[in-house]
Amino acid sequence: MSERIPRRARPRRFLMCPPTYFAVEYAINPWMDPAVPVHRARAVRQWGELRSAVEGLGHCVELIDPVPGLPDMVFAANGATVIDGRVLVASFRHAERSGESSAFERWFRGRGYRPVLAAEHVNEGEGDHLRAGRTVLAGYGFRTERAATAETARYFGRPVVGLRLVDPRFYHLDTALAVLDERTVMFWPGAFTATGRRRLAALFPDLLAVGEGDAECFGLNAISDGRHVVLPAAAERTARLLASRGFEPVPVETDELAKGGGGPKCCVLELGAATVLPAAA
Repeated sequence: MSERIPRRARPRRFLMCPPTYFAVEYAINPWMDPAVPVHRARAVRQWGELRSAVEGLGHCVELIDPVPGLPDMVFAANGATVIDGRVLVASFRHAERSGESSAFERWFRGRGYRPVLAAEHVNEGEGDHLRAGRTVLAGYGFRTERAATAETARYFGRPVVGLRLVDPRFYHLDTALAVLDERTVMFWPGAFTATGRRRLAALFPDLLAVGEGDAECFGLNAISDGRHVVLPAAAERTARLLASRGFEPVPVETDELAKGGGGPKCCVLELGAATVLPAAA
């Protein structure tokens, strides 16, 4: 049975952006309300604890400098998609975030990544592009354009499976679905069309449905290395589900960052493989 499958962690490198300028100054998703105060010190503490949790699992974290006037830059996952060292820089739908593209492009070029391409179509990076083995799952409908699916496939030379998102609360794919390993995905079915649900069922032998309540607290906005799964502490039922399948949930508090519409996964952009994890991990 799937819960007896031994889980193996894969060490990764991630890019994160400190929440120095994090605030909710506008509303571009259903979770954002400028009338609700943001406690920046609490956001900074939660972000730091998230970074410590990721590094404590043996992963490497690199940093990009935050830019004044770009309060959502803390959600680094949206800045680009990186596969096999190739970088496709995001093209944001909303003007409020458009300045992030050049900041991420400068960071990648300055560190010698090649090639680096700015997306032609609206494409919000890893927020809507999740890898599962050689396949890329691509969400579209709210932020990323459907045409971006073909652009992603051409650029990375990988099969890309388009999944239309239908619930505005789950406006990025990484808020509605988490890839746990090459065979296992957890998702909230209500975020997808019937066609999308069938595609996922055909692709993944282990397709775990999560309840709407845990999805609403960003329980699917999780970071998995194949064994450990970093997720919001509020997603208790999801943590129990993961444990029953042999994964090790790592709960973190991210409720302050959630005021901007994101959770743990939104805060990390995967750069590639890292060194071997410690034996005790």
